[in-house]
Parts: sequence; C-alpha cells; structure tokens
Amino acid sequence: MNMLPHLSQLTHEQLLEFTQQLAMQNQQLVEDKQQLEQSNQHLDAKVQHLSVLTQKYEHELALFKRHKFAQKNEHLTAKQISLLDEAVEEDIAAVDLELERLNADQPKSAETKAIKPKRRPLPDHLAIIRIEHEPASTQCSCGCTLRRIGEDLSEKLNFRPAQFYKEQHIRGKWVCDQCNTLIQEPMPAYVIDKGIATPELLSHVLVSKYADHLPLYRQRLIYQRVGVDLACSTLSEWVGQCGVQLEPLAEALKQIILQQQVIHADETPVTVMQIAEKKPKKGYVWAYATTQYNSIQAVIYDFQPSRSGQHAEDFLKGWQGQLICDDYSGYKARFASGQMIEVGCMAHARRKFHELHVTGKSLIAEQALQLIQQLYQIEAELREIPDCSAEQRHQRRQQDSQPIMRQLYVWLKEYQDKVPKSSPTAKAINYSLKRWSALSRYLDDGNLPIDNNWIENQMRPWALGRKNWLFAGSLRSGQRAANIMTLIQSAKLNGLDPYAYLSDVLKRLPTHKMKDIEALLPHNWKPA
Repeated sequence: MNMLPHLSQLTHEQLLEFTQQLAMQNQQLVEDKQQLEQSNQHLDAKVQHLSVLTQKYEHELALFKRHKFAQKNEHLTAKQISLLDEAVEEDIAAVDLELERLNADQPKSAETKAIKPKRRPLPDHLAIIRIEHEPASTQCSCGCTLRRIGEDLSEKLNFRPAQFYKEQHIRGKWVCDQCNTLIQEPMPAYVIDKGIATPELLSHVLVSKYADHLPLYRQRLIYQRVGVDLACSTLSEWVGQCGVQLEPLAEALKQIILQQQVIHADETPVTVMQIAEKKPKKGYVWAYATTQYNSIQAVIYDFQPSRSGQHAEDFLKGWQGQLICDDYSGYKARFASGQMIEVGCMAHARRKFHELHVTGKSLIAEQALQLIQQLYQIEAELREIPDCSAEQRHQRRQQDSQPIMRQLYVWLKEYQDKVPKSSPTAKAINYSLKRWSALSRYLDDGNLPIDNNWIENQMRPWALGRKNWLFAGSLRSGQRAANIMTLIQSAKLNGLDPYAYLSDVLKRLPTHKMKDIEALLPHNWKPA
C-alpha cells in the first residue's frame, strides 16, 4: 500500500525500467527453477541407479556366501544328508540294543513283544558254503540212538577280502618217437605280453582307480595288507599299457556317437601337473553322449589342454545334427553356419531364477520357478510311462507343455519392461528370452530332452575322481584316463558290471579282429 504512492510518483521511464528489472528477475527465477528440476531429475536417476547397483551387489554377495558357506552350514548336500541318515540309524540300532539288554530279565507280554523287521533275502547268485552243526554223539543219555527228524537253516552274509592267487600254466611237451615231432600248446595271448597280471587283475586295478577313485598308491597299501607288494611303478605301467590297448574301443565308440542325430555336450576342468612345469595348468575334459531316449547308451570323454571352441570343432568335424548344450560360446560358430542346431538347456535357465530366489526371496523369480516346475512335472510323468515313444512325448508336450511355455514367454516379456535393465532379475529374464528358440525346440521333437542334465550326470565321475587323484600327470595320461573312463561309464549306462566287462574285453582283445571291434563295445557286448 505504501508503494503505490511511491510508484505513482515515478516517471514513465522509471516505471519502464522497473518493469524490465522485474521481468529479468522473474526470468532468472524461472531458469533457477528449471535448473533445480533438472538437478532433481539427475539425483532421482542417480538414486535409482545406485538402488539397482545395491540390489545387484546384494544378490552377488548372497550368492557368494551361499557358494562358500552353504555346505558348511545348515544347507546339506545329498551326500551329507546320506551320512546324517547313516549316523541316525547307527544311533537307533545302538539304543535298541541297550534297551534289549536292560529288558532282558523282564518277561515280555504279547503287547510289549518287539516286532522284528523283515530281513531282506540274500541274493541268489552268491556262492554257498554249508556249515553243518551236528551233535558230537547221536547216542541219547537213556541209551537209545537219536533219529534225525529235520533241520533248521539260517543264512549269514560273509565276506572274504580280495584274494590273490597264482595261476600256474603247465604246458605239456609231447614228442613222437618215430619222427621226433615235438608238440606243445602255446601260451594264451595277454594284453601285457610276458607280464604277471591277468586280465581280471588289470580290470580290478582300472576299475578301482577310475570307477572307485582309488589312486594307485592307495591300492598298493590295500594289496600290502593281504601280503602282496606291488610297486606303484608296476601298477602305473599296467594302467598305461591298458590305456593304449583300449584306445581302439574308445575311437570306435566315438564313431558310433557321431552317427547319432542328437548328442549331448559338456566340459569340466581337470588340473594337469606336468613334470617339466613348476605350476599346474588347467586342462578340460569334454564329454559327448547319446540321449537317454536313444537305444544306444554311450558317452565318450575327450581330454584337451584348454576350453577353446576349436576342440569341439575338431571332435564334431563333419557331424550335422542337434546338439544339446549350455550357452558356451565355443559351439556358436557351428550354430551360426547352420551345420548344427542348438538345443537349449532349461535347467540353466531355471538356475538363474533359482539363484535369485534363494538369495533374495524374489517373488518374481518364484513365479518363473513355478511355471518351469510344471514343465518338469510333465517330463517326470512321461518317464513313468513304460517304453514311452518319441511320438508319445511329442503329443504330450504339444498338448500340455506348449501352453505353459507360451504362458512363460508372455510372463517374461511382461516383466522385462518392468524391472530395472541391469538388475539380476532382468539378466535372468534376458537369459531365457535370448535363447527362447533353443529352449523351446524340445517341444517339437520327442527325441530331444528338456535339458542337458544327462551329460552333467556323466561328468560326476570326473568331479569325484579329481578330489581323490587331484590332477592328471600329463595331457597323455589325461587322454588315457578319458579312454578308460569312456568304457567304464558306458558300461554302467548299459547296466553292466565294469569289472566283468573289462575283464572279458582285456581277455579277448589280443586275438580279436579289428574289423569286429564294435562287438566289444558296451552296448553290443555279450559275455564270452
């Protein structure tokens, strides 16, 4: 109110100048406001970015802690749970025995009488040794002769430690006195000529090392306990020569696998400690196998010095078909050229969401896991069908799995735009979407599995083995081990006893014709 008279006293020029100043001040205020808004937007973006980074780092930290501490904490592996079950059963048996002793002098009523568990019958194939328990005298104390009216039979399971024995091969010399002709049967041919080891002993050494994961020095200690001292150098020589002799079978099995239209592939590291090197190096075992739906059950291991994709390129050279694998880039060149068709692994896609769920309890991850679990439930039901054909699997997948896959795809696309692009959740979603064609390929072919777990199971012997023998002595010894484990694991896949299989093969191999080598492969083998 006081300014109005004052303003009224101003000249026109002064009013104009004052108006300009107010306009300039107003313009400055507008610019300051815009700068503040821009600064606020920049801070909001920075806060959002930091929030995403925090979420990412928290997820990675929880994942690392789980990997490092889970097996030492309350999270038990299947093997640890098995050990716990054994300990509990031992405690129960001990407590039962103590209670039995405490109640030994007390009469048992019909209600308190203990129910003995039904004992599992012993296998029929075991050799039987009869042990007769008869009275020292059949004369009764009254003077009469006792008459046998029957018997009771009880079976006990006994064990005899591994026994060595000598085989003395005696070859008679026969001569004709008329023409002085000498006849003598030749010695049978052996894998290790003029060696002391029989095929059975060689098979036992190989199976102990590569199936039971007993290093040679441990085997030597076991043999010493039964009175036989075999030098580690001798055992090593046997293994080395057997590896060379069995190499043609591994090569023949490789050719069989490369004739299949669908193959699994995977790889795992194995430490290589060479004599001339001061530091250990990392080698890799590559595994290739037929699917569990194939009539031919086989796996072959290829030992290589690195994880270079060139090794897979060399092994699969000339092969065309569908390769089931993880997302390893070593196979991408063949996929891009169209020489091979990629079949994705749903287990790897599931694993991304599972890690999110266990580390952050993500509700989004839980929804994905529920849909994927429905797919696996259908596969489990198909495995329960006796002699389920590829056509049956195809029809069931088209009918039940296809709608679930469509639902999963829509769900992934919906949440792809909702979650921050660099978050762990976004990475899990993008992993599946980028490989969607490969992941859904199994729906259109009943010969394809849903994942690559079959070959990962065939890698377990290597994981167990390297914990015992720790490293391979060289690339050559690594490939030798790969050849032997190829035959042992393939024998297992065909329901064979590796010891019986190798014993027979090593016995027949020296005189077996190379053109008939396929008859000795595990899926074709028949006992002599």
